[in-house]
Amino acid sequence: MSAVVALTGQGGWPMTVALTPDGRPFFGGTYYPPTPRHGLPAFRQVLLALAEAWQERRGDVEGSAGEIADHLRQTALAEALGGGGALSDDLLDQALNGLLRSFDSRLGGFGRAPKFPPSMTLEFLLRVYAQRGEPMSLHMAEHTLTKMAHGGIYDQLGGGFARYSTDERWLVPHFEKMLYDNALLARVYLHAWQVTGKPLYRRVVEETLDFVMREMRHDGGGFYSSYDADSEGEEGKFYVWTAGEIRAALGDDAAGFMATYDVSETGNWEGHNILHLPSGADEDQVAEMAAARRTLFDIRAGRVPPGLDDKVLTAWNGLMLAAFAEAGRVLDRPDYTAAAVANAEFLHATMRRADGRLLRSWQAAAGDARYNAYLEDYAFLADGLLALYETTFEPRWFAWARELADLMLAHFADPAGGFFDTSDDHEALLHRPKDVQDNATPSGNGMAAHVLLRLGLFTGEGRYWDTAERMVAGLYEPMARYPTAFAHWLGAAAFILGEPQELAVVGDPAAAGTRALLDVAQRAYRPNLVVAAGEGAAAEVVPLLANRERLDGQAAAYVCRRFVCRRPVSDPVALAEQLGSKQ
Repeated sequence: MSAVVALTGQGGWPMTVALTPDGRPFFGGTYYPPTPRHGLPAFRQVLLALAEAWQERRGDVEGSAGEIADHLRQTALAEALGGGGALSDDLLDQALNGLLRSFDSRLGGFGRAPKFPPSMTLEFLLRVYAQRGEPMSLHMAEHTLTKMAHGGIYDQLGGGFARYSTDERWLVPHFEKMLYDNALLARVYLHAWQVTGKPLYRRVVEETLDFVMREMRHDGGGFYSSYDADSEGEEGKFYVWTAGEIRAALGDDAAGFMATYDVSETGNWEGHNILHLPSGADEDQVAEMAAARRTLFDIRAGRVPPGLDDKVLTAWNGLMLAAFAEAGRVLDRPDYTAAAVANAEFLHATMRRADGRLLRSWQAAAGDARYNAYLEDYAFLADGLLALYETTFEPRWFAWARELADLMLAHFADPAGGFFDTSDDHEALLHRPKDVQDNATPSGNGMAAHVLLRLGLFTGEGRYWDTAERMVAGLYEPMARYPTAFAHWLGAAAFILGEPQELAVVGDPAAAGTRALLDVAQRAYRPNLVVAAGEGAAAEVVPLLANRERLDGQAAAYVCRRFVCRRPVSDPVALAEQLGSKQ
């Protein structure tokens, strides 16, 4: 893709690249039709031209391949995470000002169509609001979250989000549903619910995760990758409705439903209706339509569904693991926690080799996992495991997350700063890639920084924290200038600047006294807090618990900053005071 962008100025899928036998690109493009149209040659014509060039002008081709290879190597060198300025609140101010300039104050989101769900940007805005109480940060996040949840990009019947909206109104989606989008969005809606208490956000979290549980989960616990946009050869056919279909299904209840979900005779997309909630719809109206939605959902279930990509990818499963683990804890949904545990156990049994190294992909038809894992597989899974640990407080999940971080440091680290995307024993490539920009998912480097920062607080080991802080500081300028492209990094910067705290709760995590302390810490949105709980053998695995004792036989909470702790308390009210009041 880097070669295609260098050759043509833009990238995209599908992608067409011609390589020399030693792997150097000399021609690149995206889509070529079967017959010439719209100024594009037919794919057959492209192939014939490439064959003629290779046979008749080999020297020119080799020269071009060499130039492209040199360009890509120089680009890779420029991506070293070095330099940068010292982190300061000025960075957050610059990023917020940049987001405000691109914010769509009428329709939500940033920039123009097509609009992709900006989950990482929204997470950053919620973090900033939690730290600084700036109302505009919360407004930008809430306005966007509400517009997306009311739009056609959200499946109003079955839950879950489509990949992106083709229009600025969030109405007409590209109907493909991706696991990673729904993982990231479920988590940010969960945090928005913690901050605001608004029922809409909780409903979206639960409907989205219920959709994943119902339709994207393997019996063994793994999560599938995606649903296609098409069914029966037509994009969106599975999801859209005519007015006649709605009336036939709902009878006397049709009129109210059609008014609520903006269903008309002419439709809002190619003669059909994409269900959405126009401005002014509230949660009471949505609740009144529950039976009608269920009727339509059951009818839709009889249609030919879109194709399912049933690969289980380690990185994307790590994102969804985090979403289920955190939602299980915050919403008191034991079924979500059980799904998270089952997922972690599946990944441990399937994707982890005996030496601890990870594999990338598993598919039931193949019967086994395969391919060397990338940086994002290690980082995303470690993040999910830390979320699972802070839900179950089972030391094995913390131990595995730490193992993965140590493997990242051993096999992916770049001496110039940050991490390569491929391990030191990966197959030889034209150059060893190192992507630092967030895209549809966080960059592997950005997520690695988050994981290392949190591990630094759990363990007190400077090698974790210091490595991550250098990485984040090295991207000061890109974060300030391009906040939407480095939003996950900005979250890490906000974490560093937010003077994060550690909480060690000594006691049985299942006991009532311990739970009361944990509820105080974990009920509210506290993005700058890490929490460990347990005693005895758990303290041997999680250093934050070591050398801490109960208080007069009762569960005790120790609020610390970089392992320097305040006087322990057993009273939840006293703990709330030490942690600081939260909205």
